[in-house]
Amino acid sequence: MNQDEIKRLLGIKAADYIDPWLQVDAYIGVGTGSTANHFIDALAGVQHRFAGAVASSVASADRLKSHGIRVVELNEVSSLAVYVDGADEINPAFSMIKGGGAALTREKIVASAADQFVCIADSSKWVEQLGAFPLPIEVIPMARSLVARKLVGLGGTPVLRENTRTDNGNEILDVHDLNITDPAHLESQINQIAGVVTNGLFARRGADVLLMDVDGEVRIQKRRGSA
Repeated sequence: MNQDEIKRLLGIKAADYIDPWLQVDAYIGVGTGSTANHFIDALAGVQHRFAGAVASSVASADRLKSHGIRVVELNEVSSLAVYVDGADEINPAFSMIKGGGAALTREKIVASAADQFVCIADSSKWVEQLGAFPLPIEVIPMARSLVARKLVGLGGTPVLRENTRTDNGNEILDVHDLNITDPAHLESQINQIAGVVTNGLFARRGADVLLMDVDGEVRIQKRRGSA
């Protein structure tokens, strides 16, 4: 199978996996990106099973609506049964780097509201240590240079993502060369820099479940200690 076929398979399997959480009054969180798009497409056939979805980006909201799936704002619901999204990298502790699609802040917010976080990723995203994929950081535009200098002090090489504005109207710095040995600590450290909205490390709230392809089959793994 090619990459797109693998992503389509992951999307279908994810829709099957979350079936126990699909209740007529339940809301689910939906991520952003090419793999998440296939999950959205798979949801179209079961949209009668749940009340609606909270999207992590305008693009995902538009795709959900195109299938007739009700989209609501997070402020309208008290909780989310499950959040499903992809990753740019994921390690054995189920910490991730996300934000290749520039939706990291809304992804992090929606993930934090969900009882379960299900990550769907092809096997190329599995790494022993995070950091080969540049770490995206959403920054307030007026603070871009200040934040970049602070990141250099942490050993990183920040590069402005050209012609990109987030759905929140901010800019993205992609940071290369970081030595990410303690993702949760670095996540907190970067978020303390004035001007940073958030960064693409999902370690303090990592995935609970991983659906990943192995030789054309989808394997389900649960994070150690996860119910």
